[in-house]
Amino acid sequence: MSTDAVRVCAVADTHVPVRARDLSVEVWQAVAAADLVVHAGDWVSTDLLDRFEDRAARLLACHGNNDPPALVARVPEVARAEVAGVRLGVVHETGAAAGRERRCDNRFDDLDLLVFGHSHVPWDSVTPRGLRLLNPGSPTDRRRMPRCTYLTFTLRAGRVADVVLHELPLRLPARPRPGSTKASDPR
Repeated sequence: MSTDAVRVCAVADTHVPVRARDLSVEVWQAVAAADLVVHAGDWVSTDLLDRFEDRAARLLACHGNNDPPALVARVPEVARAEVAGVRLGVVHETGAAAGRERRCDNRFDDLDLLVFGHSHVPWDSVTPRGLRLLNPGSPTDRRRMPRCTYLTFTLRAGRVADVVLHELPLRLPARPRPGSTKASDPR
């Protein structure tokens, strides 16, 4: 088991270019600074997957329910790796919040940490078996949350540490194009 710390950046539900033209500079900087980037699906574009592969030192990723067939062919539904003694997995969907811990204990009994997405709602809990569940929210589509988010954490000697939920600044509303009647997005 390695005692070296592995810095991780976790994102999900990026939805580029549907929800945003691109990720924020802050998110791209976190991707570049991480030893491992975990993406929990709903990329929406294979171009974004290409960019992550180019920028991330190491990428552990899965596909989501909004991803095109070409992307689904490149990343699995569930991805797994052992990193710094932590059995880590990533999946897009875990179902409703009610009963999530029990379902994940049953489905992912081979993991210590599961990163998931789909809801766009940040989540941090531990199941009765001790499986850590993390959802980074979305860096582009906050839905019911006050801010868009992503996570960073450290893996070291079989443990998950230093989990930080990063809230991104609200985006300025887009200026309407001359002659447009479409309302601007207040995010």
